[in-house]
Amino acid sequence: MINRIRDIRRQKGLTLADVAARCSPPTTAQTIGRLETGMRSLSLAWMNRIAAALDVDPQLLVGAESDRPTAMVAKLGPTGAEALTRPIEAVFPLAPDGDTPVVVLGVETSVGEYRAGDQVWLRQVGPEDFARALNRDVLAPRPAGRFAFGRMIDHDSGRVALLPPGIGQRQVVIDQPAWLGVAEMLVRRL
Repeated sequence: MINRIRDIRRQKGLTLADVAARCSPPTTAQTIGRLETGMRSLSLAWMNRIAAALDVDPQLLVGAESDRPTAMVAKLGPTGAEALTRPIEAVFPLAPDGDTPVVVLGVETSVGEYRAGDQVWLRQVGPEDFARALNRDVLAPRPAGRFAFGRMIDHDSGRVALLPPGIGQRQVVIDQPAWLGVAEMLVRRL
């Protein structure tokens, strides 16, 4: 079994001290860190306390090593979608559906209808399904590990045209992307 406390904590933008203070009764950041790294056993009591502090179901804190993780692969900022230097495991709310991977786009700065802190959960589709993504928000891989995000407004001969969500941003055309991540769910922190 693997422990997903760190991934969920980072995904929610919390520090070790934040989680420790949210526990009932409060604990120390050092204790949360030891539980995250496995230096201290994650008992059922600790699992319930930390799950309540993170506002998630306790089952999400652990998973089998064979589980295929969903990764947050990009962030959306004022200049568009950018690749993360290191993908972050995203643990909820969508799971891969059979062989269809799920990726996550984190919104760093408010852009268009997306607010800072939002997460856009996207289901990957292959080139044969690009036509179904027309008029939907999509994440598209670009050369050199970069990404583009926006409303897909055209699909022709393997080329896709995206209209980014920011005001005044220009259309982006991507030639032969390997896949598209079609927006399926928006997670917004209140």
